[in-house]
Amino acid sequence: MAEEHVRYPEFWLRLPKSGQVARGRLLTEKGTKGRQKFVVAAGSPVRSKVVPSFAVRKPASFRVRQELIAAGSIRESDSRQGSLETTLDIEFTSPSAAAEVLMGCSVNGWGVWKSADGESLAAHLNQTVTGPNRPWLVRGSNVTGLDLVQRLWLPEGRVTLAAARLRQGVEQGVNKETLRAFVEEDYESTATYSQRQQLVEELHVFLSRMKPGDTVCTISGGQLYVGEITGDAEQVDSEDRRSNLQRPVEWQQNGYPYDDLPEELQQKLSIQHDVVDLTPVQAHVEGLGLTDQELLEEAEAIERDPSVEIPALTARRELKLPEPTDALAAELLVHDADWLREVRDLMWDERQLVLYGPPGTGKTYLALKLAEFLGGGPEQVKLVQFHPSYAYEDFFEGFRPQEDPQTREVAFRLTAGPLRELADLASREGNRHIPHFLIIDEINRANLAKVFGELYFLLEYRNKSVRLTYSGDDFALPPNLFVIGTMNTADRSIALVDAAMRRRFAFIELSPRTEPTSGLLRRWLEKEGKDAEPADLLDALNSRIDDPDFRIGPSYLMKKGVYREGGLERTWRTKILPLLEEHHYGEGVDIEKRYGLASLRESLA
Repeated sequence: MAEEHVRYPEFWLRLPKSGQVARGRLLTEKGTKGRQKFVVAAGSPVRSKVVPSFAVRKPASFRVRQELIAAGSIRESDSRQGSLETTLDIEFTSPSAAAEVLMGCSVNGWGVWKSADGESLAAHLNQTVTGPNRPWLVRGSNVTGLDLVQRLWLPEGRVTLAAARLRQGVEQGVNKETLRAFVEEDYESTATYSQRQQLVEELHVFLSRMKPGDTVCTISGGQLYVGEITGDAEQVDSEDRRSNLQRPVEWQQNGYPYDDLPEELQQKLSIQHDVVDLTPVQAHVEGLGLTDQELLEEAEAIERDPSVEIPALTARRELKLPEPTDALAAELLVHDADWLREVRDLMWDERQLVLYGPPGTGKTYLALKLAEFLGGGPEQVKLVQFHPSYAYEDFFEGFRPQEDPQTREVAFRLTAGPLRELADLASREGNRHIPHFLIIDEINRANLAKVFGELYFLLEYRNKSVRLTYSGDDFALPPNLFVIGTMNTADRSIALVDAAMRRRFAFIELSPRTEPTSGLLRRWLEKEGKDAEPADLLDALNSRIDDPDFRIGPSYLMKKGVYREGGLERTWRTKILPLLEEHHYGEGVDIEKRYGLASLRESLA
């Protein structure tokens, strides 16, 4: 035993609240599954209580703790009242198993065991791989036709990569450039250039970026399985060449149904690579299977700083769209707050909707005001206007000429468009529970399939990711990003909207024949203390227009200039009658006689 202790110094584990310190050493000996063993010294303190989730979350450590207590290897302390202690040196399968038994909760032993100078065990062993622990996705459910997760990983406590043609002797911690040279030579005739580049990335993660204490996830049979990496990478010559690179893993006993996972986590898990960094959704992974109360109890057990919010709870902070109030309905001059609530519910369910109707029905104004209310302010709202020459590169991302401010040279650089900018803002930590809105004015004037590109898919499948055309990034629309489009029906373009567009958006009509538009002008005139004649004239005008898509909206008459001397006549002559002339072009209709103010006033009289 003494020889095993020579290589590593003593590490300490401070128990929360009591301040008592347990002592232990890492052993050179490894268990049957490749885990590096850890021994806890006799007389080390042990927490007397375990958190309620311990038995479910870490059943193996819970069972070991119970067995040690039953055997007397852990008993009540004579010197520390109300505490337990070890009565002899106890050997554990890993540093995490040791820490979990001592603390009675799920904890990462590679981070909590510290040397005398405060260096974590992981940092001491992996000087080239430092920093906080990360979660990784490694796919194993279809490795050349076999489900290695059920066949090998879970039963034997491992995670593997095929690396069937990678030469023997590649060491853990190998740098990427050396690994790239190996892959280029070893896979030259069996993989394409892009396949070799992707393989370099995945092998480098497995060999040089993963470290003991990191979390590993995998999917099999509609379940997400989660475990902790407990040892170094090894290169072996596996019999079927499906698992030449291996790491030991302590898997949690139960999986989590994929369909029940948070949407953001599903988005990352849908990325089609064999190895994926899940750090952006680490909080969701850490909270799997635990209630809010259990998360709080675990945080208390490890004495987490109470001033810092628990990431898993922050990630669960509910995204909400506030319910429209009567005050908002009064501000927007909407006839009934229930109509606004219905729009809000539709927005929540679909996340994309289109307000459509004739000109002047207040589509853009309503979209902006409603988005500002639901998002909590104008900072969360961005407006773009589509037009026939609008393209994907304008909307999402593309290469555009930019001048270097120092050299004054012009070069093409990848530049984010309004949707990418808003999506990046919405997906930042701290913003994920705040609704963000993209308003697309005149959405039907552009070639939507061309503008949205591969994003068209994401509008319908929000829990998926896609590979972007220019940057090559894996991208998903944040759950808190909502889209409101406006569409003018006077040009008949709504009839040209294809089925794919209709499937991805909910459509709400704003028409002069129905509320909230039909009575909007009358409510505005009453609010402004003006005579109701313009509303009567507008109603009379629209009653003479047979085609509902060409009826005139009230916003033309909701401007101050209309109510200066001669303003109504001027607006009628220059704004309204030209629309109707275009509508009746070539029909020989006398526009002035049919729609002019004199004719309408005469009919009202």
